[in-house]
Amino acid sequence: MTEPSATVTESSAPAPMTATTTPIPESLRENRPFPPGTKIRMETRRLSFLYGKNQALYDITLAIPEKAVTAFIGPSGCGKSTFLRCLNRMNDIIPDTRVDGEVLLDEKNIYGPGTDVVDLRRRVGMVFQKSNPFPKSIFENVAYGLKINGLCRRSELPERVELALRRSALWDEVKDRLHTSALGLSGGQQQRLCIARALAVEPEVVLMDEPASALDPIATQKIEELIYELKRDYTIAIVTHNMQQAARVSQYTFFMLGRLIEHDRTDKIFTNPGQKITEDYITGRFG
Repeated sequence: MTEPSATVTESSAPAPMTATTTPIPESLRENRPFPPGTKIRMETRRLSFLYGKNQALYDITLAIPEKAVTAFIGPSGCGKSTFLRCLNRMNDIIPDTRVDGEVLLDEKNIYGPGTDVVDLRRRVGMVFQKSNPFPKSIFENVAYGLKINGLCRRSELPERVELALRRSALWDEVKDRLHTSALGLSGGQQQRLCIARALAVEPEVVLMDEPASALDPIATQKIEELIYELKRDYTIAIVTHNMQQAARVSQYTFFMLGRLIEHDRTDKIFTNPGQKITEDYITGRFG
């Protein structure tokens, strides 16, 4: 199988996105790896994405189940991070880009008219590859989203900050220095602080783009243990280059090469993939 061409001509570009949500054909619902009755939290329908005339994503239709960890794997440049950023419209800030198709959150198209993007990014939080704490105290980092979104009274801030730090498995390590600079934390602690900042505003979905790629093995293990715990309360989508990490933390795995190549339960993807190109990537023959 060859990878899709990176360049799209005017005639081959996807049709412009329609604002209304269209029913998904039954043919696109076939072969989903989820048990019957699984609630779908997010869904894409024929999603394509272009940087200028360079196409990064091609006609991707998939579903992300509620309260599970879904991993996206594939070689560098295959569109994984671009796809993840489409899920909370982070790509909107990049000039000369275009989205075609639909992204649904609870069956509503987030690219439809009237979407409150600020509220969307509260509901669909993001943790980036490189930790990015603000040059503020630990407390102020976690409280930041609560304050700017007016999500609680000032008197409630300490309780909400503590809850977020506990959920990110950081409270016991920082409870005695909440008002010291977050920049004094270790790399792994800073990443868990960024997770706490995302969790403080009570998101429904948490997107993680290579959250442990810059960390040492001990810090990576803590992040993976945290992800495993968080899936009880949150829907999580994670991009990773680490095949062992995907196998350890996720229930479902999607293999991408600009297009969606294969998706299934993680155990099946890593032990009995349905396509040879998936097997070749997982076993290191390419990528």
